[in-house]
Order: sequence, then structure tokens, then C-alpha cells
Amino acid sequence: MQALPGYDVFLSFTGEDTRYTFTGFLYNAFRREGFKIFMDDEELESGNQISQKLMRAIESSKISIVVLSENYAYSTWCLDELAKIIECMKTNNQMVWPIFYNVQKSDVCNQTKSYGEAMTEHEKRFGKDSGKVHKWRSALSEIANLEGEHLRENQYVMLLINFG
Repeated sequence: MQALPGYDVFLSFTGEDTRYTFTGFLYNAFRREGFKIFMDDEELESGNQISQKLMRAIESSKISIVVLSENYAYSTWCLDELAKIIECMKTNNQMVWPIFYNVQKSDVCNQTKSYGEAMTEHEKRFGKDSGKVHKWRSALSEIANLEGEHLRENQYVMLLINFG
């Protein structure tokens, strides 16, 4: 099996919230500076299993940037990515940088507001004692406890995405 070329950055985000705005700008800014970025450019259908290609991309990245937005936790795909990112942080010392995009860090950590609603939906779908749901809840709590950036409404995105 041929080794997958490594990436400098893996971007985890939910497309409906940030693909054509913040995450798209972030991707282009990194590319301009010469970084090798993995940004899944396919619109994913909910319910699909995360692909092995994405798992390998996460494993081979130096840093994962997780854009936590309002609908992030509704996506099982994003939550599977996040669980893998946290696993790589622990086992491979991979750097992880959370960006809280119009959400409060405490809502992610404590799973309140949209994060609480999403997790309640996942519990109804997979069962309250589901190992998958417990893993997702733990990953959300762990990412919220990392140092990261906060981007709020009416804040200039360019101030956060400025490499110059």
C-alpha cells in the first residue's frame, strides 16, 4: 500500500455554515502561503459513513483546524471526523486548533443550544447509551477545552485570516 502524502492542514467544518464563507477564505489564504490543505470539496449526504480517504487525510496531517459552527454537531460526518482528530491528537501529538464560529465555547463543551439539540437527536437515532454518541460527546468536550479562536458575528474575518 502506497503511503498517503501528508498534509500540512486538515480542515473540518460543516459546509452549510462555512464552505462558501469563512472556511473557503481560510483555505485560500493557506494555499496562497504554500500550505498543503485537505478540504473535502464534496457535498456530503447525511447518513454516509466517513470514508477511509478522510480518515487517512486526518492521520497524515500536521494540524487539524476544526471550525465549530452552529450546525457542526448535527453532522454525523463532522462528529466522526472530530473523534478521529481527537484520537490523532492523543496518539500522534497532532496539533488541533478549534475555531468557534458564531458559537460559544461553553455551548460546545456543555452541549447546550444547537449542540445540545443535535446530540439529543443523535441519542434518539442511535440510542442514549450508544458508544458512538458517547465518543462524540467526549470529543466535543475535549475540543472545547483547547485554546482556539473565537469569531463572532460582525467581526472581520480578515483579521483572523491574516498571515502577513
